[in-house]
Amino acid sequence: EVQLVESGGGLVQPGGSLRLSCAASGFTFSSAAMDWVRQAPGKGREWVSAINSGGDVTNYANSVKGRFTISRDNAKNTLYLQLNNLKTEDTAMYYCLWSPHRGQGTQVTVSS
Repeated sequence: EVQLVESGGGLVQPGGSLRLSCAASGFTFSSAAMDWVRQAPGKGREWVSAINSGGDVTNYANSVKGRFTISRDNAKNTLYLQLNNLKTEDTAMYYCLWSPHRGQGTQVTVSS
């Protein structure tokens, strides 16, 4: 059974940082390209970032480029998303995605 478990969200002030983690199991993580997506209240799902199986190719949405960093540790079957210089508009539920599988999400709230 595929399981994706996100953690690391929380309440942070604008300009702050968080590191999200996604623990993966039930599939060969080291062979899987992975994504982070987010969904704000009342809005549709937004793709945030992607990383290839080896971790050497990454892509970012324009809205987060230069502020977020995706990475992975294949030895630990874990995906990460480092969120820096957070803005109020980054407030959302963040999910890791191995299509079509998605975790339960971790809430990020940016507020002063």
